[in-house]
Amino acid sequence: MPVTPSARESAPQPPSLSGVPMRELLAACAAAAAVSTPPRAPEPRETREGHREAA
Repeated sequence: MPVTPSARESAPQPPSLSGVPMRELLAACAAAAAVSTPPRAPEPRETREGHREAA
């Protein structure tokens, strides 16, 4: 059953949870991901002959 325009206008709108702009929210998520991600392991070193050292 399609919704009529009058039914959409009378439906209550959900309240805004916060006044935080989307740009700030995305920046906060990116910062949290950067802080909580452990650093990458260093690449294995190569010897002078170009072979990797044994672990």
